[in-house]
Amino acid sequence: MINIIVTAIILVAAGGAIAYIIKEKKKGVRCIGCPAAGICSGRSCSQISEAEIEEITNNIKN
Repeated sequence: MINIIVTAIILVAAGGAIAYIIKEKKKGVRCIGCPAAGICSGRSCSQISEAEIEEITNNIKN
Protein backbone atom coordinates (compact mmCIF):
# COMPACT_ATOMS: atom_id res chain seq x y z
CA MET A 1 0.00 0.00 0.00
CA ILE A 2 2.79 2.40 0.86
CA ASN A 3 4.42 1.71 -2.51
CA ILE A 4 1.27 2.86 -4.28
CA ILE A 5 1.15 6.09 -2.27
CA VAL A 6 4.82 6.86 -2.89
CA THR A 7 4.44 6.11 -6.59
CA ALA A 8 1.37 8.37 -6.80
CA ILE A 9 3.24 11.23 -5.10
CA ILE A 10 6.18 10.88 -7.49
CA LEU A 11 3.86 10.77 -10.52
CA VAL A 12 1.97 13.87 -9.37
CA ALA A 13 5.22 15.77 -8.80
CA ALA A 14 6.64 14.76 -12.19
CA GLY A 15 3.35 15.56 -13.93
CA GLY A 16 3.25 19.00 -12.33
CA ALA A 17 6.81 19.73 -13.42
CA ILE A 18 6.11 18.61 -16.98
CA ALA A 19 2.91 20.69 -17.10
CA TYR A 20 4.81 23.75 -15.86
CA ILE A 21 7.53 23.32 -18.50
CA ILE A 22 4.96 22.93 -21.28
CA LYS A 23 3.04 26.00 -20.08
CA GLU A 24 6.19 28.15 -19.96
CA LYS A 25 7.37 26.97 -23.39
CA LYS A 26 3.96 27.86 -24.88
CA LYS A 27 4.44 31.39 -23.48
CA GLY A 28 7.73 31.57 -25.36
CA VAL A 29 10.10 31.48 -22.40
CA ARG A 30 13.54 30.37 -23.56
CA CYS A 31 15.26 29.62 -20.26
CA ILE A 32 12.74 28.58 -17.63
CA GLY A 33 15.12 28.79 -14.68
CA CYS A 34 16.61 32.15 -15.66
CA PRO A 35 15.31 35.28 -13.90
CA ALA A 36 15.30 37.07 -17.28
CA ALA A 37 13.60 34.18 -19.08
CA GLY A 38 10.85 36.23 -20.70
CA ILE A 39 13.20 38.79 -22.23
CA CYS A 40 16.33 36.78 -22.84
CA SER A 41 18.60 38.22 -25.52
CA GLY A 42 19.04 34.86 -27.25
CA ARG A 43 22.36 34.00 -25.66
CA SER A 44 22.40 31.10 -23.29
CA CYS A 45 21.94 31.97 -19.65
CA SER A 46 25.48 30.86 -18.87
CA GLN A 47 26.83 33.58 -21.21
CA ILE A 48 24.95 36.41 -19.48
CA SER A 49 26.89 38.10 -16.69
CA GLU A 50 25.45 38.61 -13.22
CA ALA A 51 25.37 42.38 -13.81
CA GLU A 52 23.28 41.93 -16.96
CA ILE A 53 20.85 39.64 -15.14
CA GLU A 54 20.54 42.15 -12.28
CA GLU A 55 19.91 44.99 -14.75
CA ILE A 56 17.23 42.98 -16.54
CA THR A 57 15.48 42.03 -13.31
CA ASN A 58 15.56 45.65 -12.12
CA ASN A 59 13.98 46.72 -15.42
CA ILE A 60 11.27 44.13 -14.97
CA LYS A 61 10.49 45.36 -11.44
CA ASN A 62 10.24 49.00 -12.57
